[in-house]
Amino acid sequence: MITVGAFEAKTKFSELLDRVERGEEIVVTRHGKTVARIVPDGPLDAEAERKAREARAEEIKAEFARTREMLRREGVSLTRDEIIELRDLGRR
Repeated sequence: MITVGAFEAKTKFSELLDRVERGEEIVVTRHGKTVARIVPDGPLDAEAERKAREARAEEIKAEFARTREMLRREGVSLTRDEIIELRDLGRR
């Protein structure tokens, strides 16, 4: 999944549609707030599905890295048990 601003989505719409055809999801924002998602229509073939899952996994890893770095800069450290507790809170 990638995130683009409304202006960029307008100027690169054809390119974004090509990416959606390959299985990616596009989030469109306006002033930093999500206003739309462009997602593939219908089932993906096996290869596109695999690529979409891999791309999403990479995005999640990158988000974790950004969060870890932000917490490190703020001087926040969490124990393993605290992380698990926060994870479980998010599942409720």
